Amino acid sequence: MALFLLLGSGELGKEFAIAAQRIGQTIIAVDNYENAPAMQVAHGFEVINMLDGIALDRIVAKHKPDFIVPEIEAIRTERFYDYEKQGIKVVPSAKAANFTMNRKAIRDLASKELGLKTATYLYATTANELQNAVLEIGIPCVVKPLMSSSGKGQSTIKCEDDIQKAWNYALEGSRGDVVEVIVEAFVKFNSEITLLTVVQNGNPTLFCAPIGHRQERGDYQESWQPANISEKDLFEAQKMASKITEALGGAGLFGVEFFLTDDGVYFSELSPRPHDTGMVTLAGTQNFNEFELHLRAILSLPINEITLEKAGASAVILATEYSNNPTYSGLEKIASQPKTDFRIFGKPTSRPFRRMGISLTYDSLETPIEAVVERAKVTSGFVKVN
Repeated sequence: MALFLLLGSGELGKEFAIAAQRIGQTIIAVDNYENAPAMQVAHGFEVINMLDGIALDRIVAKHKPDFIVPEIEAIRTERFYDYEKQGIKVVPSAKAANFTMNRKAIRDLASKELGLKTATYLYATTANELQNAVLEIGIPCVVKPLMSSSGKGQSTIKCEDDIQKAWNYALEGSRGDVVEVIVEAFVKFNSEITLLTVVQNGNPTLFCAPIGHRQERGDYQESWQPANISEKDLFEAQKMASKITEALGGAGLFGVEFFLTDDGVYFSELSPRPHDTGMVTLAGTQNFNEFELHLRAILSLPINEITLEKAGASAVILATEYSNNPTYSGLEKIASQPKTDFRIFGKPTSRPFRRMGISLTYDSLETPIEAVVERAKVTSGFVKVN
């Protein structure tokens, strides 16, 4: 059986570790704080700053993993090329992990090299450059750090007074040591989708049914599967997803995000790993959830098909205050609801708006998806983080 070094041990890493343990794999969970969610279910753990290349080299040499699975952005990803030369498999590939941990690399690949339709964009490394970029792009526009996750540091500029605030917020939310932002023209979209794309070794690339989602503060609040999308737009999204994942190489599950507009499909972002909106698959919407698909693709276990079994939705359970020992109330109430499940991630600390769990609802495919989403929103409100 294989040994996995999991770089990043949040809720996504925890579910991946559970999936791996179910088929006998060994997991060493790594993060920059103790008792991270995946550490609670792993065979062992390490606490390091993953932006420290020497510390990263040390634990790779110590554990000699078969696979390195990145789950966050704040990693010295350029070291991955050396690990591949040592015979260690980086998931999905060193190139994919390195490119997608930095919005500049992945956006330039998508737009300039592959010709995918994206929002107009520019970069800025100072507040003055941001000012000039905003004037060129136009207001409204969106500002994001080149390295961040879950919407951290992302904001929308609606007037000139927002520019300095957006710069400061982007720096606060940035991961890593890159002081640079991307400025994107505001895309007038009708909806957003995540297309979970499973790239296999020696077998065809497969797609999950599209997942819709709603965001606030740059972070998803609800997701649902299946999302409403025309056959034409779905075909275009699948074609774009195939093109960019092929260019990145490797095997595994990619979360590819798109805007659906009156003008067609726009590529937005890509994660080379299970996606937070894809946690809806934990509601049993598919024959395999996204973590199981990621694992099987990594291990070259053939995936014959991905079937949509149910309509499902997820809604986040957020903290409202700071705590070093968060507790939860309302679990009995959410547990008593029909066709409902939940996950509490086990994060050791809380802060306002931190994602601490999710409510999961499901029903037959004939049920209007709006009703399934509404139940997820209502039931997530039953749980209070104290």
